[in-house]
Amino acid sequence: MPSIVLAGGGSAGHTSPLIATADALRRIDPTVEILALGTERGLETRVVPEAGYRLELIPPVPLPRRPTPALLAVPGKMLASVSAARRALDEAKADVLVGFGGYVSTPAYVAAWRRKTPIVVHEGNAVPGIANKFAARYCTQHVKTSFPGSELPHAEYVGLPIRRAISTLDRAALRAEARQFFGLDPDAPTLFVTGGSQGARQINEAVSGAAADLQAAGIQVLHAIGPKNTLEVPQTGRYPYVVLNYVDRMDLAYAAADLVVCRSGANTVTEVSGVGLPAIYVPLPIGNGEQRLNAKPVVDVGGGVLIDNAEMTADWIRANVPQLLHDRERLTAMSTAATGVIRTDADERLARIILDVVRSAS
Repeated sequence: MPSIVLAGGGSAGHTSPLIATADALRRIDPTVEILALGTERGLETRVVPEAGYRLELIPPVPLPRRPTPALLAVPGKMLASVSAARRALDEAKADVLVGFGGYVSTPAYVAAWRRKTPIVVHEGNAVPGIANKFAARYCTQHVKTSFPGSELPHAEYVGLPIRRAISTLDRAALRAEARQFFGLDPDAPTLFVTGGSQGARQINEAVSGAAADLQAAGIQVLHAIGPKNTLEVPQTGRYPYVVLNYVDRMDLAYAAADLVVCRSGANTVTEVSGVGLPAIYVPLPIGNGEQRLNAKPVVDVGGGVLIDNAEMTADWIRANVPQLLHDRERLTAMSTAATGVIRTDADERLARIILDVVRSAS
């Protein structure tokens, strides 16, 4: 039976494709043994065990983007983390390591390279991260990307693995059930708001600041604010403004919505466009600009709107969202345009590539 180790963590951008790939591997070959590697800092400590997979934690090694005194501590931390990753690979009798990026991936790549274990790299964003740049250059020729045109050696575009509950979602068929699940009106125009797995203060403040105007316009809101955030919104109209810290049933949230305001992480863009949900994308203003590039293919065909973080204010919401939500013709056109821009079968494609690598190595 194949033994496959998946390394990735920190945020949903790494853990969600990891879990989707693990699910696809089990569907294709139920005998496969799967171990996930993560760190104690990330979302993986909760979501990987909840998904039914064994998780091994290794020490995190943050890599400073600029020369700072913190660089001096990196070699010692890296040695300890590589040793921990090597032990995990040995105990699992790993046939292949699949890395999705994040703090855990660099030491895992080094450990696998030293062990002569085949490595498959999957890059989630349009702009590659440090760990995957390193692995693609020095450790492997099996490099898969979520978006076409990613600048990595040996890159092959396969798409971003997403959960089957999302990739096979029929929004129209689930709409009534979804709105009942969240306590929403069955017929009112519905705005879904999410800042990703940690929330987004700018988006939270902008939409909640316009809550009275949205309710006055006959719009209801489902707002996921992030697990560590708080938000109180007065109910001033007949349509609900539902605030949740975290949405476990994202399939139902997408089905309930007519429009979403969201960040443009790779996972969000793939899921939202994949289900044909019109979107207002608000890229994270830090990083390498990858979130803007993630959304570009969808925005370019008219499936979404791109707004800078600084422009996302209550005034912008008041001026634009009610008009868009009441324009059924435009929403339909956006939905049609978004569907099919980014492939949604990457979980199966990547899983079969991984199993082919195992077979070739053996």
